[in-house]
Amino acid sequence: MSRLSPFKTGVLVIIVIAVACFFAFNPSNPLSKPYELHALFHDANSIKARSPVRIAGVDVGKVTKIEPVEAGSDAARVTMEIQDKGLPIHRDAQLKIRPRIFLEGNFFVDLQPGSPSEPELESASTVPTTQTASPVQFGEVLNALQSDTREDLQTFLREYSLALSGKGAAGFNESIPFWKPAYRDSAIASEATLGLEPDRDIQRILRGQARTFGALAADEGALQRLVVNLNTTTAALAREDVALEASIPELRDTLEAAMPSLASLNASFPALRAFAADALPGVESSDETLAAGVPFIQQLSALVSPEELGGAAEALRSQTPALVALTEGSIPLLEQARALSACTNNVLVPFSEQKIPNPDEPENDNQEARLQFGRGFVGLSGESRLADATNQFFHAGLVFPGNRVRPGPPPDGGDTPPPHRPDVPCETQELPDLHAPGGPISAFPVIAAATSGRQPLAGSRTTARPRAFVRTARELRRGLDRVFERRAER
Repeated sequence: MSRLSPFKTGVLVIIVIAVACFFAFNPSNPLSKPYELHALFHDANSIKARSPVRIAGVDVGKVTKIEPVEAGSDAARVTMEIQDKGLPIHRDAQLKIRPRIFLEGNFFVDLQPGSPSEPELESASTVPTTQTASPVQFGEVLNALQSDTREDLQTFLREYSLALSGKGAAGFNESIPFWKPAYRDSAIASEATLGLEPDRDIQRILRGQARTFGALAADEGALQRLVVNLNTTTAALAREDVALEASIPELRDTLEAAMPSLASLNASFPALRAFAADALPGVESSDETLAAGVPFIQQLSALVSPEELGGAAEALRSQTPALVALTEGSIPLLEQARALSACTNNVLVPFSEQKIPNPDEPENDNQEARLQFGRGFVGLSGESRLADATNQFFHAGLVFPGNRVRPGPPPDGGDTPPPHRPDVPCETQELPDLHAPGGPISAFPVIAAATSGRQPLAGSRTTARPRAFVRTARELRRGLDRVFERRAER
């Protein structure tokens, strides 16, 4: 076995000691790949290579490279190495270039690693310019105060002095009485912005604002256009300074007229708040309701599709003439039904509810006519009746007796009965008067029956039919013939 020479042995010992000293005095491991973080800055002229990277004042890394993003632009891409004690770094991390204290000189990168709830950034990730900031140098302030800016500032001060001219301090003093209601209403509005659950509501507002500002910051072009459009709008308002000056006095009158409306609106807020609280469960369950209604909407959409509507329209087209004919043919029937209903409501029902005086039978005195109808049917020829729990049914042959009792004295006091007026609608006729004078039937005049040239046999029940009855029977027969003819044509 060969042995190392004293020279080789000495060189090996020196190398081992040098490596040990390096790892003892340098915590970084040259054999490992360090964590790199890239950040885009609008201006990185104040930062240099080997500038420290700090978290809460503690060094956690250093700047290793600075390179321009585009030729001729101040924007720069800064590469940093971050030690393990500075990890993890999250997606919403913020980086700012800050000046060090006077004794240190130069600048450093202030790193805020972000929220723990956000995802972690992997090595070689890039932080956009929306999450970085550079310090404002005094030269930049002087560059901002160019001639146009100075003129705008002078214009603002001049217009502000004009606004304070006139009453000036006196007008300011006159506005003091309005401060108390303004402060009170502002306090109420500020308290209302806390919501019903201050902790949760404020967190939701902040999250919503963060998403809004993040969306604006993500699209810098849209944000620039917004600023340009705002500048254009402001310039347009500035050109109408005379009209604005004239509208300010009208604003006072408008506010005075609007105060009652605002008071009524403020009074309605408690009810609106209660309604919102009651409606919240329904709104929360609207997702399930909409999900349940989607299949119905889909079926309804298919039902009203051109294919389905075409078939329905074709079927309706073939049946529409028959429906029109049925509608036109039913108009006379509906008119007769209307007249019958009106006659029933206006004449028959009130007549059936009239009370009939009957002093000869105290137990039946002043009973309603509908309860007395059955008593007059016992003398009809061939009369038969059927009674159940709801009504009574009568079947009789209409054979007029030889002598008929007259309903009552005629209106003119003579022997002629009241005229029969079939031309007057039943619904407009007067109710019969059931309050006839009392006494036996023999006390009332009778009307002899028509005999058509021959006298009926004594005691016979056969008599001649009145003309009105014959005319009614003929009209009924003609009507039935027309019905059967129409049915035969169909």
